[in-house]
Amino acid sequence: MSRPEPGPISSTPVLRTALLWGGIATAVVAVAGGAIGFAIAGANGMLSAFAGAAIAAVFMLLTAVSILVANRWFADPLYVPIFFGVVLGGWLLKLVLFIVALVLLRGQPWIVPGVFFVALVVSVLASLAIDGIAMFRSRQPYVDVTLPGETSTDEGDAASR
Repeated sequence: MSRPEPGPISSTPVLRTALLWGGIATAVVAVAGGAIGFAIAGANGMLSAFAGAAIAAVFMLLTAVSILVANRWFADPLYVPIFFGVVLGGWLLKLVLFIVALVLLRGQPWIVPGVFFVALVVSVLASLAIDGIAMFRSRQPYVDVTLPGETSTDEGDAASR
């Protein structure tokens, strides 16, 4: 018997929701952090808040994109190793980019470290909270069962008839 076609991947709507709300949260943090940073340290404080929010947004985007790219191989028999290879590669890329960003921004005269740090941490925490809320509000099946009265293409059901 042939293998049934896989249905839609349930993580895709969750990632889309998380990306949408994560982008909105990043914009809110950038605007609010920019205003607070401007009040604290002038234009340098505003730019520091923008930089912190932007770095968090790039990393949030890289995580979601790596999962969405890895999901393209869902029907492949090697899906699991491909998925974890792509996601792990994305995490390693984020680690390298984070270190490069910190090294490049470390000596910049326009960076106000406290404002940058708070904007980065608030953006990351907001992104994590949104990811969790998007996951908990999604309707994810725990098991794949055939209910009475439904037809199934499973070999076990066909053999029992």
